Amino acid sequence: MAECWNGLAVKRQTIPLLLVTVALAGLTAACGYSSSTTTTTPPTAPTPPPSLDPLTVRLAATGAEPRQLVVAVGAQVTFVNNDSRPHDIAGGPDPTTPDCREIDAVGFLMPGQSRQTAPLPVARTCDYHDHNDHGALFTGQLVIR
Repeated sequence: MAECWNGLAVKRQTIPLLLVTVALAGLTAACGYSSSTTTTTPPTAPTPPPSLDPLTVRLAATGAEPRQLVVAVGAQVTFVNNDSRPHDIAGGPDPTTPDCREIDAVGFLMPGQSRQTAPLPVARTCDYHDHNDHGALFTGQLVIR
């Protein structure tokens, strides 16, 4: 048995199937789906966390890290106090032998503070130390090339 639907002769069993097809077409169009060939971009890898600044010396309860840092002529090095106590950073292997006055710009750092050296203008090796802790844990070198 056939019925007339919008001027078309359609079998009674076809009407429900036709309605489902029209409804699905409307849903896919509303969701932005297209039956045409589309290219999908493969998922990208998660963005890695930002790397630690290579021009940074971190001060912690375990000492200065890295103990030796190689930098370019003209660079500035940031000292970050991640320790629970203050540090007083200065150039030279110890308080009696000052050198590399550019490091003296760091000076006294309270916990959580950071400060940069002045620009390091000459290729050489500069020692640094902590005036508050004269032990080997808080001494190091900046190798300027």
